[in-house]
Amino acid sequence: MLNRELLSTRVDEFWEQEIIDSLSTYIEIPNKSPAFDANWKANGHMDRAMAHVMDWVKAQNVEGLEMSLHELPGKTPTLLLEYPGAVDDTVLIYGHLDKQPEFSGWHEGLAPWTAVRRDDKLYGRGGADDGYAIYSAIAIIKLLKEQNLPHPRLVILLEASEESGSPDLPLYMDELSDTIGTPSLVIALDSTCGNYDQLWVTTSLRGMLIGELKVQVLEQGAHSGAAGGIVGSSFRLLRQLLSRIEDEHSGAILPSFLNEQIPDIRRREAAAAGEVLSEDFNTMYTYAGASGPISDDPTELVLNNTWQATLEVTGIDGLPDLTNAGNVLRPYTTAKFALRLPPTTDPKLAEKQLTELLTDNSPYGVEVVFDAGDPAPGWHAPETNPALQAALHSASNEFFGAPAINMGCGGSIPFMEFLAKKLPDSQFVVTGVLGPHSNAHGPNEFLHIPTAKKITSSMTSVIYDWGQR
Repeated sequence: MLNRELLSTRVDEFWEQEIIDSLSTYIEIPNKSPAFDANWKANGHMDRAMAHVMDWVKAQNVEGLEMSLHELPGKTPTLLLEYPGAVDDTVLIYGHLDKQPEFSGWHEGLAPWTAVRRDDKLYGRGGADDGYAIYSAIAIIKLLKEQNLPHPRLVILLEASEESGSPDLPLYMDELSDTIGTPSLVIALDSTCGNYDQLWVTTSLRGMLIGELKVQVLEQGAHSGAAGGIVGSSFRLLRQLLSRIEDEHSGAILPSFLNEQIPDIRRREAAAAGEVLSEDFNTMYTYAGASGPISDDPTELVLNNTWQATLEVTGIDGLPDLTNAGNVLRPYTTAKFALRLPPTTDPKLAEKQLTELLTDNSPYGVEVVFDAGDPAPGWHAPETNPALQAALHSASNEFFGAPAINMGCGGSIPFMEFLAKKLPDSQFVVTGVLGPHSNAHGPNEFLHIPTAKKITSSMTSVIYDWGQR
């Protein structure tokens, strides 16, 4: 029988004595994902991060744990670990090692590649997204072993291309399929939490389509006084084309192919999550001025973020900086945007339809080019097994003191849809430590240490209970 009180105490000790220092060293390695470091192999940071993690795992001296590093030519490395169980079943634990780029705006005393602990927070890039996952997974194994508890066979998969859309992972999954087997439960430690007060389980993920839209009106720039009123402004026409996608007043995404019917169960979950988060929405982000959320309906905010498509322009080309901005009608403007897709939208079909929408019938016949990257699929969880739901609530009540909450996530984990198709009969627990102000991908990213500890305890409990069902 699992001694949950002892488990909580030992998790706290293990994090403080064995994890924090090593995780801090990992944070200080700038192993950016291949999408942000084309020379990742030559620079060596990814290999250094992988070697650091492997050395830590070896130092834990877990008897029976097998670890193997896999490197396909030209692909990021993938680490696979196996630990035998006394229960005839397999649980797969997933995490990733690669990181987003630096970004600007870090507070004084903080930096992306510097680990800084302040009270309950460990700052620096990649600690929460998703460096902690391998440490938590090894802790789970050691703590189950300490209590001599029967549990399923455990497989840990750590990839290094997730922040680039996981392009390398399917190849490794095929290569390692015999070793991985057919897990009945997949635990992904790479998601968000609505607050730090209870266990949050992600039931859907949005897909994503990143594209570059270029509007070219001239071969070369012209004096704005001479050409203005004769030649259309590339910025205005770009804005006009983006209005084919988004209502600029409400933010609503207009094309029917970018909107999906929301399942009733997800609406009910959104209402329950919204009730918990209703006050938190006002302080969840660093709103400027007197601004706040775009709606005062918490259920609407949850659904907007998890099941509706949203658009954000993330970069502009063709605009000089302010000190070099002369009186010129510029020849072109290019916008890079991220379009979040509803969980059940076919991303390839959306890309085709969006390309037609943006490039057909261009204003004044100007040249419009739309280049879309490889779109990422969303994911919609299967119905949760009652035994699993009971295990989740039990763990959340025990270690957080409040019941678990199911809610969709506005972000993307491309691996999940791939895995769901590969393992159609598996159950999924997708959770994580990225709560309010943790700011993954942005400045001042931090890991909330107490939540990481509680998730470690919770997943240990869930794995044990799942093996006893």
